[in-house]
Amino acid sequence: MVITEPQTTHQTAKSLGLLPEEFDKICQILGRIPNFTELSIFSVMWSEHCSYKNSITYLKKLPRSGERLLVGAGEENAGLVDIGDGLACAFKIESHNHPSALEPFQGAATGVGGIHRDIFTMGARPIAALNSLRFGNLDTAHARRLVRGVVAGIGHYGNCFGVPTVGGETYFNDCYNQNILVNAMSAGIVKVGETVSAVADGPGNPVLIVGSATGKDGIHGATFASSDLNEDSIKDLPAVQVGDPFQEKLLLEATLEAIKTGAIVGMQDMGAAGITCSTSEMSAKSGTGMRIDLSKVPARQPNMKPFELLLSESQERMLIVCKKGEQAKLFAIFDKWDLECAEIGVVTDTGRLEFFHLGEKVADVPAEPLVLGGGAPVYQREFTPPAYLKQIEAFRQGKIRQMPNVLAEAKKLWQTPNIASKKWIYEQYDSMVRTGTMTSCEPSDAALVRVHGTKKALALTVDCNAAYVHADPKKGAMIAVAEAARNIVCSGGEPVAITNCLNFGNPYNPEVYWQFVQALEGMGEACRILKTPVTGGNVSFYNHSVLKDKTEPVFPTPTIGMLGLLEDYEAKMTADFKKEGDFIYIIGETKNDLSGSEYLRTVRGVQYSPAPHFLMEEELITHDMIRRVIKQKTIQSAHDISEGGLFVALMESAMYRNLGFQVMPYGNGIREDACLFGESQSRVIVSVSPSKVEAFETALKSGKCHFFRRLGQVTSGKCSIGYEDYGHIADWKKTYDNLLAEKMSN
Repeated sequence: MVITEPQTTHQTAKSLGLLPEEFDKICQILGRIPNFTELSIFSVMWSEHCSYKNSITYLKKLPRSGERLLVGAGEENAGLVDIGDGLACAFKIESHNHPSALEPFQGAATGVGGIHRDIFTMGARPIAALNSLRFGNLDTAHARRLVRGVVAGIGHYGNCFGVPTVGGETYFNDCYNQNILVNAMSAGIVKVGETVSAVADGPGNPVLIVGSATGKDGIHGATFASSDLNEDSIKDLPAVQVGDPFQEKLLLEATLEAIKTGAIVGMQDMGAAGITCSTSEMSAKSGTGMRIDLSKVPARQPNMKPFELLLSESQERMLIVCKKGEQAKLFAIFDKWDLECAEIGVVTDTGRLEFFHLGEKVADVPAEPLVLGGGAPVYQREFTPPAYLKQIEAFRQGKIRQMPNVLAEAKKLWQTPNIASKKWIYEQYDSMVRTGTMTSCEPSDAALVRVHGTKKALALTVDCNAAYVHADPKKGAMIAVAEAARNIVCSGGEPVAITNCLNFGNPYNPEVYWQFVQALEGMGEACRILKTPVTGGNVSFYNHSVLKDKTEPVFPTPTIGMLGLLEDYEAKMTADFKKEGDFIYIIGETKNDLSGSEYLRTVRGVQYSPAPHFLMEEELITHDMIRRVIKQKTIQSAHDISEGGLFVALMESAMYRNLGFQVMPYGNGIREDACLFGESQSRVIVSVSPSKVEAFETALKSGKCHFFRRLGQVTSGKCSIGYEDYGHIADWKKTYDNLLAEKMSN
């Protein structure tokens, strides 16, 4: 018999984020009106964060299979890719946007902890972390406070947990003033065949909970993540979880040891929706049920209500289904690691989740209708092109007057936060722990991490220029995938697969939903062409702020986390010029195109312009050429041209060794600002030693390269472009390294 609670209504459902028709569907599924605990269960499981009810139709259209994939997208807590030598890489990216906007330190910290748990829950040891961050205008105290909190939270959790943060990206734009984006990625290594699934096989098998005690932090966090940020959101602060990286370190080691006993049937971490999510998803996957006694759950606070125990998102917890009679093996291991482990229930054959508390049944719901594909609602929203696209279509480059002093324009661009070094951020992260990181001492377009015991290295990157996606969602998403692949190729790796974090506004807004549909179409097309299937990821809607009567959506930001592989890490390539006298070449054609550029937006103040020139066939040729010259060892460095154009790429390649350059890039009727600051895609600058020039050019010509050109030479430190003296690289480097720190000191 279900415990008596106040009868729920459509109004109760609305307060929990459910639609009236969803409440009616729940009543139909149960054959009665749900009590508050049951309605709370449905509210979190049917939230966008857990059910993907507004996105799954289009997610299913992404390419989700490939010869290296060991599990399909969405089948496990993370993607799993075969990297050879009997090893696999588990990797995934997820968002923690809303919590970080309200409580930046804990929001970001628990985002890092949660993504690592997704990896080691599968039996893989995390070896690398990355992040993709978006903040508002750094000239505001509010934005600086959020930056400090997020960066401190990421650094604290990652450094204490002992996994290196090896790469990332950070952008600043006014659209993120209220709703920042915090996307965290993790990658780990496991032997093929030694992974653990999130299943609940075997009726009669005991159900255990291990890790931190359950508290009131994070209750309704999944619902909170599926709603608007507004002036009252601070009242939802209890929805932000609190993390303990030292506890997670113990949980990592204990879990990996426990897996080796063979006593674990299935395991899932408790992230969004806590016990509710783990019990329902594991049961639904196995076609079983569970009987859970909530009064046996170790609680951090007294007198917690059933729905609080079920929905709590307290961190550092796992749900484990154990082989019957083998509990003692697991209890002994967790006790050794000073972790609390309790038997809280049993697997049943009913297909239902029955929750008890203090001897009374408080909820009785079927497992399958709670989860994606089993009965959770699926919607396809209306969509229409945004009105602002008319302003983009009206853009005419010819109306942008070319400034007479290109050097002065270069200095202005150089002093913008999106171009400046993110040194102030990444120096707060430990990038060297575990000694596998190969790119902390030398710059590389992708982060490289050795796979110990082999000659292999993982190549990892996160990429998305949201301004491109805002201008043209389909092309912008294609560019995000292509640039991620280009970064991996320039580092000597081969792109393998992606995970994505899809950050968009309110899906009920037809213009936002159009952006989403178009972006996924572009992403899917690029992934199919590049043969980089989607292994899974995260959808984060409702990324906008409601301030009085104004709704401010963020730029559509489909962040791409890409995994690449080097079979031999000695074949890696770095981005820095190596030696005075080396020749500098550009591979890929520079277009007379300022569209979508950082220069146009921040220096010239033009907010509406198309995405830059991009053709996938040109991208593929560039990749092939870079692979060819790296394999033949005819280049000294490779660096892709992205934000800031050729000018920024040259500076970045020169700065590391305090070298300079003398180049003559102009010609072909291209205006000077487009030549230096334009961001037309599929371009890479490389440096070549004089003794390798003939072999280099022969390799490109035999590969039918669509365009390459010698720009000039590496110098001892002085920089010149055309006939203009740009001074010494040390002066540019000082500004580049210190700009962000100076802004953050205000």
